Amino acid sequence: MSDDENIDPWSITPIPQGQGYQGMLPGSRFRTGSRTITESDLIAFVTLAGLNEPLFLDERGSLEAGHSGRIVPGTLTFAYAEGLVLQTGVLHGTGIAFLRSELSIKAPVVVGDTITVLIEILESRPTGNGTRGVVTTKNSVITRDGTVALEYQPVRLVRGR
Repeated sequence: MSDDENIDPWSITPIPQGQGYQGMLPGSRFRTGSRTITESDLIAFVTLAGLNEPLFLDERGSLEAGHSGRIVPGTLTFAYAEGLVLQTGVLHGTGIAFLRSELSIKAPVVVGDTITVLIEILESRPTGNGTRGVVTTKNSVITRDGTVALEYQPVRLVRGR
């Protein structure tokens, strides 16, 4: 999301189902559903992934560092954002492959934050035979208070109509 734009991502209606790459027009914006990250989510994720960092496990350390609650790893935020994109976003049922991405963590997410993903189509082009397309998006993970917590630009292989 550009700094010069004053868009309330929560005002953009979520798209209920996937589209072929042909429906993903550059400049189009979509919003996923939302998800509140819970204490159980945090503990399950750091345990499963082996991220036994005191920053994620000791709430006192997060509070002493000036955060409003227990810090959520950026990898958890990214994983949940991708889940939102695939479950309720423009790719539901049409995505074939996640090819690559750039990722930037902009602000912390803490337990209790609700996130949504604002998806902006940057590029959509057909592959050689036109039955698939390569789609590049800018995905901004935004908390309920409007903070952009994470941005990434995935490039995906997507089915056609």
